[in-house]
Amino acid sequence: MTIGLLATAIYAADMPAQGFGLHIGYAQPTYRLNDANESLAKDSLVNRTQLHGFKIGASYDASIIKGFGSTIGINYVFGAARTEWKTSSQTIGQYPMYRSQLYYHALEVFVDWQYKFEVAQETYLMLYTGPKIQCGLSYKKKAQQDYFDNITAYPEGDNDLFDDNEPNEDLQRLNVTWGIGAGFQYQRYFIRGGYDFGLINPYKNRQFTAADGTLMDRNTRGRLDSWEIKIGAYLWYNK
Repeated sequence: MTIGLLATAIYAADMPAQGFGLHIGYAQPTYRLNDANESLAKDSLVNRTQLHGFKIGASYDASIIKGFGSTIGINYVFGAARTEWKTSSQTIGQYPMYRSQLYYHALEVFVDWQYKFEVAQETYLMLYTGPKIQCGLSYKKKAQQDYFDNITAYPEGDNDLFDDNEPNEDLQRLNVTWGIGAGFQYQRYFIRGGYDFGLINPYKNRQFTAADGTLMDRNTRGRLDSWEIKIGAYLWYNK
């Protein structure tokens, strides 16, 4: 798939350019859990927690035939979330409560094939679909405890859920999605919104020790989905 994306980008670069633009918008990445046995999934992954954040990036449009073309680009993705307070046997004190704060950073490359319907002069409706390849930079989990109404961080500090050196963290850095979306363009300005479906399992296969001391495999399965809405403008646009 990576080779196909690169080939599309090279092919698109040889076509008459429509424009180069910048965009920014809201994003909501969500790690979903599909494993039938949820007890085998580690709680620290905060499964199904929705991350609220933004995307900022650049894109390059190229036409193939009138109305039909492709867009290639790159995004920086940020997301954050905070879990509800929970009790834990690991906390010490009269109020054994804890929660996690999550901070997600990633880069993604995307290719969209799109069709624009001209509904008025320099005014278009568009439909698009295509893949994204995403590389996670970090996914930090900062644990907090509430001890006599005094919120403090745990001594172990931040954990990166992508870190291969952390034996208990289970997320792959690489992720591939396929998205569908729609948008509106007026002259140099546009708005786009869509949903991306995860195509690969973002969880690593890990081993854990059962209560009886038996070493077992934890084959957690799921996907990373995301939806977005962004606004942008072409810095250079050739009709």
